[in-house]
Amino acid sequence: MKITRSFEVRRPLPAVWALFQDIPTVAACMPGAELTDDKGGGAYAGRVSIKLGPFGASFEGEAQVTADAASRSGHAEGRGVDKRGGSRSKLALDYRLTEVEGATRVDIDADVQLAGPVAQFGRTGIVNETAGVLIGQFATNVEARLAAIPEAAPAAQAASPIAAPAEPRGIGVLALIGAVIAALVRRMLGRAA
Repeated sequence: MKITRSFEVRRPLPAVWALFQDIPTVAACMPGAELTDDKGGGAYAGRVSIKLGPFGASFEGEAQVTADAASRSGHAEGRGVDKRGGSRSKLALDYRLTEVEGATRVDIDADVQLAGPVAQFGRTGIVNETAGVLIGQFATNVEARLAAIPEAAPAAQAASPIAAPAEPRGIGVLALIGAVIAALVRRMLGRAA
């Protein structure tokens, strides 16, 4: 399943780029994600948990992350297994940062492959809608992290965006379900028009 999203962060490109190079901070900004080990060389182990009503999955796996400073872009590939439910996931994600007036635009292109019980949600579009909600919360959390750094911070502090960070907000199960249902209804009403 292809997922393409864009969002803007109201901070300058260098500050957003510095944050995106701090993988533990990026993981902390993603609701349900937990980094468990930095294996070095851009390899990380972690867990991503999601719950939709009675269905829950906790994918444990590894990811390889690379970045290209010249193009302000990056690539991540990961695999995970939900040991309790038997579901498997595979992700290939590309991101690009672009400076826009007074902000930074983040473009994300991802290819998510699901197998096992969780795959049935992909057929109904819930995974795609959930991704939109999670990316929206991720953007909010990125802004909260960056807000902890004053705009006129010295270059050394700007390169380390985790200095005295604001705690990112997670997303509650009921809020996630409500947002997904609202997005599905909006999409259905858009088709009916």
